[in-house]
Amino acid sequence: MGTRDGMDDNDSQQSDDQQRGTVERLVRAWLAETEHHDHDAASEARAGWEQGSLSEPAAQDLATWVTARVTNTAFNEDEGPHVESNVRITPADKDTMHRWLRSRGHSV
Repeated sequence: MGTRDGMDDNDSQQSDDQQRGTVERLVRAWLAETEHHDHDAASEARAGWEQGSLSEPAAQDLATWVTARVTNTAFNEDEGPHVESNVRITPADKDTMHRWLRSRGHSV
């Protein structure tokens, strides 16, 4: 029966599960893409992720990456390179990732 912000505990749990799923999906995609461009950075970020904490540089890179990869609103050809990806990232996904990073003490 506990409510917070108009959500009961089941809604909160579902929201937490959805957030976790979004974060895990995006981190996997980010790590895979980073692996192609900077093996050492990807290895370091993967180790941090697997240990439960990202370094501040990795967190900033992830925040920038997710912002730049928002589907249908990312950079155009004049603003930056087009990146082929099978990952669909919505503005809500970006907000979820930024919120998750902030909740872990990263400045985003």
